[in-house]
Amino acid sequence: MIIHSDLDKLIQVFPDYIKEALQKHPSKSRLLEIVLDLGRRPEGRFLYGTEYLSEKIVSWQDLDYTTKRLGIFSNDNRAGIERTLHRISCIRNREGIIIGLTCRIGRCIVGSIGIIRDLLDSNKSLLILGRPGVGKTTLIREISRVLSDEVEKRVVIIDTANEIAGDSDIPHAGIGRARRMQVSRFENQHNVMIEAVENHMPEVIIVDEIGTELEALAARTIAERGVQLVGTAHGNSLESLIKNPTLSDLIGGIQYVTLSDDEARRRGTQKTVLERKSLPAFQVAIELNDKNFWTIHERVEDSVDSLLQGQQPKLQTRTITNDGRIKIEYTNTVFPINSFFKQSYQSKQTLLDTTKASHRKSNNKIFLEKKPNILIDQIQNISKEIRVYSYYVSNNKINLVCNSLGINASSTKSLDEADLIFASRIYFRQNLKLQQLAKKNKIPVYIVNNNTVSQNYKCIKIYSRTKKMDLKI
Repeated sequence: MIIHSDLDKLIQVFPDYIKEALQKHPSKSRLLEIVLDLGRRPEGRFLYGTEYLSEKIVSWQDLDYTTKRLGIFSNDNRAGIERTLHRISCIRNREGIIIGLTCRIGRCIVGSIGIIRDLLDSNKSLLILGRPGVGKTTLIREISRVLSDEVEKRVVIIDTANEIAGDSDIPHAGIGRARRMQVSRFENQHNVMIEAVENHMPEVIIVDEIGTELEALAARTIAERGVQLVGTAHGNSLESLIKNPTLSDLIGGIQYVTLSDDEARRRGTQKTVLERKSLPAFQVAIELNDKNFWTIHERVEDSVDSLLQGQQPKLQTRTITNDGRIKIEYTNTVFPINSFFKQSYQSKQTLLDTTKASHRKSNNKIFLEKKPNILIDQIQNISKEIRVYSYYVSNNKINLVCNSLGINASSTKSLDEADLIFASRIYFRQNLKLQQLAKKNKIPVYIVNNNTVSQNYKCIKIYSRTKKMDLKI
C-alpha cells in the first residue's frame, strides 16, 4: 500500500514549539490527531496512545496563530487546509470564540481496498459500518478512485465536510477522476444527493456519514433509480442499525406485524413480531471490526430477517494475514481469537481476575494491559455439541463465545432438541408458553438483560460447570 498524508503542510500551521516537537517525533507517521485546548498542554494521539507534545500550556495567541493559517470554519465547525485531506474541528465557548482544536490527519492510502476489491465489480450498493476513527472515510476515498479510474464508472461524491476530497475547490487527487459536489450546509446533504442523480447522470453515488432520516430516505430513492450507492453510516454493526429508528430505512425499515394464533404458535413467538418492511437500499454491508478483520453481509435482506427472528445471519469474515494474504471464512468457522478479545473484553471490569503482567500477542502486536485470566493455549476442544434455543438473543454472539472456548454449539428451532435456552429477560417474561415448555422439558434457561458478549460468556461458563465440561479457564 502507498500512503500519502501531506503531514508537513499540517505541521506548518502550528506555533514553533509544537512544530518542532512534531518534526522531531520518531512516530509522527503513526499520528492520528493533534489536540489543542486552551489552558492545557498540546496532545498528540497516535496509533498506540496519547502523548503530550510539550510542557508549555496552549494560550489564546497559539490558537489565534493556528486558526489564521487554516481555511474558513463552516457552520459545522470544521475547516481544512488547501489541497490536503486534513480536517480541523473547533470547540467554541458561549460567545462563539474558539477555545479548542482537533486536527485529524487525512491520508490517501492506495491499495487499502484489496480485501473487498471483488465486491466493487458486483454493481451492488455497499454500506460501510464501523466505529469513529476505524477508517471508513479513507476506505470510501479509495473506493471512489478505483471505481472512477480502474472500473471507469461515472462517480459523484457528496462531500459534506470536505473530508473525502479535501478543503479546496479543486478536489484532491486521491479520488481519481470522480467528481465532487460540496454541500453548503450539513442539513442540505439529502437535497444534494438527489440533485446529483437528477443533474449529473452518475453511475455511482458516494456519501459519507449518512446520519438523518431524510438522508436515509434519499439513499433509498437513489437505489430505486438504479444508481449504485456507496455510503457509510453511524453504527458498529448491522444489528445496531436495526435498533436505530432513524437509519433503519437503509436496511429496509422495521415494522410490527400481528400474526395469527396458528402462525404465532408455529413460530413459538408472541402474536406481535418485528419484520422488515421493504427491500434495503444497500445489498451488501461491510462491518469494519478491526484494521485487518472485516465482516461481510453478502445479502443484507437475509441478514436483517435472521436478526429479527433471533437467528444467526450468514456471515463472511475476511482477514488480512501477517504475510499479506486474504483469508475468507464463513459463519461456521472460528472467530479470530485476538479480535474477539479486543472487542469483547476491553472494559473497566474484566470477567475474571486479571494478571499483573501485560500480555503481548506477537503476530499482530495487540497489547492488553489487563487481560482476562483465560489462557488461550490451555483451552481444550470439547467433543460434546450443545444445541441452543435462542429467544430474542443473537446466535452470532453465542457462537463467538462458544467457539472461543472450544465448545461446538449449534442453534435449533425445536425445544425438543435444545440443551439450553438463551432468552431476553423482557420477552421471556411475556411468553408464558415458552416458560411452561421449558419447565416441562426440564431445559435450563439463561436470562440476559443486555444482548452482549460478556453476559453470554457468563452464561456459557455456568452451563459448562453444571455439565462438568473440562474447560481450563
